[in-house]
Amino acid sequence: MAASTKAGAKPKEAQEPTIDNRRARFEYEWLERFEAGVALTGTEIKSIRTGQISLNEAYARVRDGEVWLLGMHVPPYKAGSFSNHEPNRPRKLLLHREQIVRLSAKTAEKGYTIVPTRLYFKRGKVKIDLALARGKKLWDKRRETKEREAVRDMAREVRGR
Repeated sequence: MAASTKAGAKPKEAQEPTIDNRRARFEYEWLERFEAGVALTGTEIKSIRTGQISLNEAYARVRDGEVWLLGMHVPPYKAGSFSNHEPNRPRKLLLHREQIVRLSAKTAEKGYTIVPTRLYFKRGKVKIDLALARGKKLWDKRRETKEREAVRDMAREVRGR
């Protein structure tokens, strides 16, 4: 008899892609983080599962009491038909009312913005991590690069012994 699975055991799920926005980590100082759902249409979910999306130019805005994700590029699904989605369309984010009010108040202040930091799957649904962020100055970026290089050099010295 072939190898059988235990009763009640879940089959292994396919590994879902996790897309990180590494540029946001370098360009912004994250102050507060939120998890939001993403309202998708048609073939967008299939295209996202291929992992070929880009969050680098994406940002979020609060408009009319709703949060919208702008600039996220989701390429058209190759096996899609005439009803394929538009790659750069605005996508609605699903947040609690209190979170939307808080984000709206903070982004009204000068220097604050909402950036997506990571896109992932949670129980089959697409979720996105948002960060309330403030842009870093050039000297902040230089200091951070120097610190990272110093840590890397110390690790090399320790390994070399």
